[in-house]
Amino acid sequence: MDTTSLTGKELAAALNADTKQRAAALTDGGTAPRLVLVVANDDPASGWYVKSLQRAAERLGISCDTVDLGAEASAEAIRTELTKLSADPAVDAVMLQTPLPAGVALADVASAIVAAKDVDGVSPHSLGLLATGLPGFPPATSQAVVALAKHHGIPLAGQHVAIVGQSNVVGKPLAQLLLAENATVTVCHSRTTDLPAVTSAADVVVAAAGRAGLITERHIHKGAVLIDVGTNEGPDGSIVGDVDAESVQGKAAALSPVPGGVGPVTTALLMRHVVQAAEAARS
Repeated sequence: MDTTSLTGKELAAALNADTKQRAAALTDGGTAPRLVLVVANDDPASGWYVKSLQRAAERLGISCDTVDLGAEASAEAIRTELTKLSADPAVDAVMLQTPLPAGVALADVASAIVAAKDVDGVSPHSLGLLATGLPGFPPATSQAVVALAKHHGIPLAGQHVAIVGQSNVVGKPLAQLLLAENATVTVCHSRTTDLPAVTSAADVVVAAAGRAGLITERHIHKGAVLIDVGTNEGPDGSIVGDVDAESVQGKAAALSPVPGGVGPVTTALLMRHVVQAAEAARS
């Protein structure tokens, strides 16, 4: 059995085409949709991601500015900036880039972003809206997992999905999105007893633990679907996922590649959220 590659390129291209058209309509109506990225770190990977978002925004006709508060910024300084941007009618969307300075908790500062501008769904308010099934922006990475599965015709309703990772950015919100698709969801974490026994019982396994090569052929049954959310630095400096891709070839029915799977869909959905926030602000 060959393992199908669940690439995100085609889906991202379709999403971006729609976003570009909607952004142009907003610009023709008076002002381009505007995203502001707030950065409080000197992390190279974060810097690369911010630049990739800026390039994506430029290609789609979205105005994108960056506010760099420095790696030593206090929680108060970050909250003050986020509060100011949330209240600025010229700003449609606000995104706080992680990691944050030592001692600064994401939930404490992200709560300063109003839900209408919280396009990456990181605030406690946005996560609460998601958990209760109310309108809001879900975290883009979690949403990308569901969108990628649907795009490739992978059934979710009635299926057992095991998520490896319980972060507020991916694992927990993804569980809510999958429940909304009528999947049966198991969330695994570092204290899960006998992880291979749990994941090998699942129809779909989502790897989102941030540990390179954590998931191997031992963790799946033959014909399972694997969606890899991990982005880790490999020994040679390349980007690798949480799945040992070589070991699952021929056993997994399908696997999303890293890079080129969930990543491009995440960025495309984030940009679509910016346009949706701008449309709502002008309606």
